[in-house]
Amino acid sequence: MSELYPLRLKPILKEYVWGGRRLGELLGKPIGDGQTYAESWEVVDHPDGQSVVENGPLAGETLNTIAERLPKELYGRHAPQERFPLLLKFLDAQRTLSVQVHPNDQQAALLDPPDLGKTEAWLVVAAQPGAKIYAGLKSEVDRDALAEAVAVGECERCLHAFEPAEGDCIFIPAGTVHALGEGLVIAEIQQASNTTFRLFDWNRMGIDGKPRPLHIEESLRVTDYERGPVAPQTPTEQPDGWERLVDCEKFLFSRRRFSEAGQVAKLAMEDCFHIVSVVEGEAVLESGRFIESLCRGETVLLPAFCGGARLEAKGPAVVIAARLP
Repeated sequence: MSELYPLRLKPILKEYVWGGRRLGELLGKPIGDGQTYAESWEVVDHPDGQSVVENGPLAGETLNTIAERLPKELYGRHAPQERFPLLLKFLDAQRTLSVQVHPNDQQAALLDPPDLGKTEAWLVVAAQPGAKIYAGLKSEVDRDALAEAVAVGECERCLHAFEPAEGDCIFIPAGTVHALGEGLVIAEIQQASNTTFRLFDWNRMGIDGKPRPLHIEESLRVTDYERGPVAPQTPTEQPDGWERLVDCEKFLFSRRRFSEAGQVAKLAMEDCFHIVSVVEGEAVLESGRFIESLCRGETVLLPAFCGGARLEAKGPAVVIAARLP
């Protein structure tokens, strides 16, 4: 391997009890006959999921292998990395997810096996009327109040909730209590972690007729009780026409809206990789001699080696991009 290029990676589909079929129906994912397709991992290097290249000379190679062989070409100024640090996924919440909280890096490093912490951000791709997001605790809820509410099966009384609109972005730093409500399709960028502590599961049974395991003490321990009600992010316009949705120490998350065919946006690489995904419409991505046509739900990983990229809309479209700071 001597040259990297825009990498298409095979989606990794995950079935959970709360999933549905919209990953296929809305985003074109290769789902089967099941009714519980919950997540599509688009870019990942983790023991629980490993992206495999679908296009070009590196087809069949894993992201982990590429990162180990060509760290400077992949990461640019962020090389080296222990493993690829970000994970992009789509979620179809056809039932309300459990109330969860994720540890930070220091807390997750003490687990067996150790993991990264999990700071994440959601972009609402589709929302059915009345769908809710639970994000953050209500004001003045402390550990004792949260523990008491969970013990009597009334966790919801402690949670801040709102009805999101399509296009809303919600930032969930590690330690934030949260849950996705039913009727939402989400694009999520996060640290490459799969560590989740389940605080509350709405007093329901799993598919085996038994309550799903909870991690109440772990959840109470890692919760940030200073993290009150969470509201959607206010996008910040950038000089290059992109909107910055989230700017944090773990990742930068941006969006570009196109109103008509032929509109063009450039992506300055800044000597680092970019994850680029189309969440509405279609666009053509050009980087050097490589051209990729991207439909809704399709993602490419642009290695730092690419140096830059050009996006041209085929009609009204929305594209998201994520990278390290």
